[in-house]
Amino acid sequence: MCPPADEKGKAGPKPAEAPFAELPAVPDFEAMAQNMGKLVEQAGKVTAAYLKPIERGEAKTGQADEASEMVKVLGRVAERWVSDPQKIIEAQGAITSDFLSLWSSTLKRLGGEQVEPVIAPEKRDARFADPEWDSHPVFDFVKQAYLLTTRWAEGMVEQADELDPHTRDKARFYVKQIAGALSPSNFVATNPELLRETMAQNGENLVRGMKMLAEDVEAGGGELKIRQSDAGAFQVGVNIATTPGKVIYRNDIIELIQYAPATETVLKRPLLIVPPWINKFYILDLNAEKSFIRWCVSQGLTVFCISWVNPDHRHALKDFESYMREGIFAALEAIEQVTGEKQVSTIGYCVGGTLLGVTLAYMAATRDKRIASATFFTTQVDFSHAGELSVFVDEEQIRAVEEQMAERGYLDGSRMSGAFNMLRPNDLIWSYAVNNYLKGKAPTPFDLLYWNSDSTRMPAANHSFYLRNCYLENKLSKGEMRLGGKRLDLKKVKIPIYNLATREDHIAPAKSVFLGSQTFGGPVDYVMAGSGHIAGVVNPPNKVKYQYWTGPKPEGAFEDWMKKTEEHPGSWWPHWLGWLEKQAPKRVKPRIPGEGPLPALEDAPGSYVKIKA
Repeated sequence: MCPPADEKGKAGPKPAEAPFAELPAVPDFEAMAQNMGKLVEQAGKVTAAYLKPIERGEAKTGQADEASEMVKVLGRVAERWVSDPQKIIEAQGAITSDFLSLWSSTLKRLGGEQVEPVIAPEKRDARFADPEWDSHPVFDFVKQAYLLTTRWAEGMVEQADELDPHTRDKARFYVKQIAGALSPSNFVATNPELLRETMAQNGENLVRGMKMLAEDVEAGGGELKIRQSDAGAFQVGVNIATTPGKVIYRNDIIELIQYAPATETVLKRPLLIVPPWINKFYILDLNAEKSFIRWCVSQGLTVFCISWVNPDHRHALKDFESYMREGIFAALEAIEQVTGEKQVSTIGYCVGGTLLGVTLAYMAATRDKRIASATFFTTQVDFSHAGELSVFVDEEQIRAVEEQMAERGYLDGSRMSGAFNMLRPNDLIWSYAVNNYLKGKAPTPFDLLYWNSDSTRMPAANHSFYLRNCYLENKLSKGEMRLGGKRLDLKKVKIPIYNLATREDHIAPAKSVFLGSQTFGGPVDYVMAGSGHIAGVVNPPNKVKYQYWTGPKPEGAFEDWMKKTEEHPGSWWPHWLGWLEKQAPKRVKPRIPGEGPLPALEDAPGSYVKIKA
């Protein structure tokens, strides 16, 4: 990271000192020439991998629509500026002034003076961590010029008059994508670290990188699927998703896993976990140390978890009601058969939590009392302040998605995976592009990123309902959603609720989850954990990472509630367990999966989770 200008009393970076001094004075030109030939050969393989699905008529659609949308949105920003020539002159003057200041600063540095940078990257920006971004005047100039231009472009969006909020949000998002793609850290000629690597290896790093690029385009069916982890290092059910258990029920869209007990007694009331179908359930069972599921079992809970099918064209008509009836309701019926319990506690994560909220409202309307309490992990039921994914949602974009889904019956997994990666392009896209394709280094094994790339498809009917009723029209929180012939009213949901948000969540912002807490009719414990959508949830007690906040009843403004909170170090897991156990503390003998009325079909984690998109 770039140190503060006043660190150790110094006024800024030192003048340049013999850049690339550790390299041989003369590269091996013969080896360089041979590697350039190999590079061209590998580039041909990239082209072939890209063209193959086009020639077969199997090319994926959607990218042209996305590019068109970006051009259209940024065109609207430009229109606002063109309508006021005086503002254009002022904007041009501002960027000109910035560059004059930068040029003056650079000249002084070249003359041996120490000067303050005109602009510096954020401390968390890892793109400019190499020392030569600061110490070498040329690279420092390139870096600062990029940062000034990016800041200016962001300002153009913010200062454009009469833009509606949604268009402005989309423009911010697209400017962030363009800025990430054009960073000088992404190019060999403008990145000092890449230059050193390339010179030292005579270009062999680029050959390796181009080979991986061809493989990744091939793996993506003609589209680039950037590898974020060493996929060969993990195998579901072998060294990931390994908590012992059995699949005890299966239908078209779920497998229900019952986990083996690990204590002499267990809480009488079972626990059902409803994970998102946008990702696979084993985010809650990555490994023994980080597994929320394994920890729950170790605390004496009888844990059941839904594993959603990775859908294909056969599931095109499976809608939200199907996921409620064949998902949650089918699981409740199976749990009652094997435990004899008529009531369960539940957990819903992300969109799985939204489905759980919809289900609770339906059950309240039909006086179904099989769910005694609900916990939500980073879940939205009120989408009025939805996260950054809302930039993808308006009538025009939803229609385009629906047209794509109509062709196959589902939304391809790469679309959702790409959308999530675009929320953090520098971390989840460009850092891996540089590492893989320019440095020629294979990514290291990382279970979380292996899970992140193990994408899932979305059934057409389900995804269309979700986008329209939740993101676009926010019907659930308004009491306007209809499902199974019933109008859904969350105020009729009176059961105890533990609603977990995370402070840095860009998908389900803490404020959005807070507002959602106010839509329920019963007692709600709103808790906010540190970190984001994943790390804030998967935060085991033995790691002593992050923290969580508790406070009064979630009412009024989120900012006012925050002023009344108490901060607690470490994991929220024990706090949640205390809340859960207090409701139904009675314990019984453990239940062994497969020994009840429903025999075991296979070992956990089952078959559905192993289906690739």
